[in-house]
Order: sequence, then C-alpha cells, then structure tokens
Amino acid sequence: MQDFETILQAVGLPASAAALDRAYDESASYLSRIWARHRDVAVEEHVRAILTAVDAELPARVSDAVLAALVEAYARPILLVPPAPDTGARAAFDTLAARGCTLALVSNTMRTPGAMLRRLLGRLDLLGCFAHTTFSDEVGVRKPDPEIFALTLRAVGGEPATAVHVGDDEVLDVQGARAAGMRVIQVTSLSLRALGAQRPDGAIPSLAALPDAIAQLES
Repeated sequence: MQDFETILQAVGLPASAAALDRAYDESASYLSRIWARHRDVAVEEHVRAILTAVDAELPARVSDAVLAALVEAYARPILLVPPAPDTGARAAFDTLAARGCTLALVSNTMRTPGAMLRRLLGRLDLLGCFAHTTFSDEVGVRKPDPEIFALTLRAVGGEPATAVHVGDDEVLDVQGARAAGMRVIQVTSLSLRALGAQRPDGAIPSLAALPDAIAQLES
C-alpha cells in the first residue's frame, strides 16, 4: 500500500499508510462475499473498494488516470516476485501442441488480475502456448461454475465431451469441470485410488506427466 500512499499524496489526496493497510484488509471481506457466489469483479473494483474503505467519497475524487496508476500499483507485485513455473510445463505443452491439441487456460484470479497474469506468462514464455486465456475477473464468473468452462470452450470451438481440464483443486477443478461435462486430470501428490468418490479421470504429480495422461485417456 506504500505506492497507493505516494500516488494519492501526489494529487492532493492524502491517506495514511495505516488507513490504507486497514482498507486493504477490509476489501478482502467485500471480495470474499463476491467470490463465495462464484462471481468476480474487475480489478478496478478491488481498488475502489480499498478507496471506499478509506473514505466513502474518495473514489469519486480520483481521476481515471490516477485510478489506472493505482490499479498498476495494486496488480504488479507478482512481477516483482514472480512464482516459479512447473519446470515440465513448457515441454508438456509443446508435446500436446505437436499432437494437434488446442490448449486454453481458465483461471480464477485473486488480487492479481488476468491482464497482469498474461504479462507474467509472457515473461515466462508460456503465453504463446494457449489459443485462449480466460480469467475470472474479466468474465465475471469463477470456477467451479460450469459457465467459465463453457465460455472457454466456445472461444476455441471445443466441445465438453472431447475436452480435458487439468487443475489441482478437487472442488474448483474436478467438480467444476465435471459439471461442465468435461473429463478431468488432477495435479496432485495423491494416487488416483486415494482421491475417493469424487476422483478425477486421471492424476499426475506434475505437468511433465500430462502428455502421457492425456494419451491414456484417449486410448
């Protein structure tokens, strides 16, 4: 929130670091209520929620340019300390592409918006692997709602019966994709047998094993 303080002070809208930190925490409650309904909002609404928690009149006093600067400050931390990708991801994606598979990404966002995640994927040389990327903050719906899977399939001309979703969460990914009529491979340290009644169609420890898992499903 230090960048928020600097940006606001520069345009004559002072807000203390303590007030901004408190507002950030309060915005989490607002977002959690939305996310609990499997819905989402644009990143600008995250920032407006923080500003409102500082002063209910503050959002109306912020220009579009200042809001854009605040959004950039809010979203960019992931680029400063980026997560390490699965080391086998790129090779797996290349193998699947060579087999004629169309790859798409569907993701729930948290504090980091889809626009920034695309920048991160670009830096990691992974963005070009995907024919389409769907992020919840841009479409207003979150996994496990089947609609986010359906609209991703529509974007690439795919059908649920011939698509396979890959993810690590039992509810968001396994149950969500199943509700959309898709097969599912779960990334997990557990064996397929240990995953219980709601188990996926396949289980892999990392993305390096994905091409073989897909081949098994298709055999």
